[in-house]
Amino acid sequence: MKILYICTHNRCRSILSEAITNHMGNGRILARSAGSQPSGEVHPLSIFYLEEQGIATDDLQSQSWDEFEDFAPDLVITVCDSAAGESCPLWFGKSLKIHWGLADPSKLQGSEEDKADAFRNTIKEIEQRVQQMLKLDLEHISQHQLQQALTDLGAQA
Repeated sequence: MKILYICTHNRCRSILSEAITNHMGNGRILARSAGSQPSGEVHPLSIFYLEEQGIATDDLQSQSWDEFEDFAPDLVITVCDSAAGESCPLWFGKSLKIHWGLADPSKLQGSEEDKADAFRNTIKEIEQRVQQMLKLDLEHISQHQLQQALTDLGAQA
């Protein structure tokens, strides 16, 4: 299964989701991330806290969803509310689309400890969702059942 995570600026939540999904998926899922208005750089704390968890960060980059026309994702997951409300490119047409809203840990104002907690909590939330997704019979589940199961996972915040 191929997943494309979307967040408007593709610098934090979608990046975290891509890296965690690839790490946990062990080749069963191929995840990428993109944005409608990419910032052009991955947030440095995204890299720091992923590496803290032992998750590879070498191939992570902030990029436009226009670069993924040939990727043909089975599933497009928006992780920020603004991206969820945007019009998706036409080539997303056959992809299943769902929303997994996540709070943006990079926007938190506060102490370094507060920021660390925010990133670690977001990573934990993504890990829990991916773990539940991997329990699904992704090879045999109907598209309707998959959409309902993944929508329910996104609502369990």
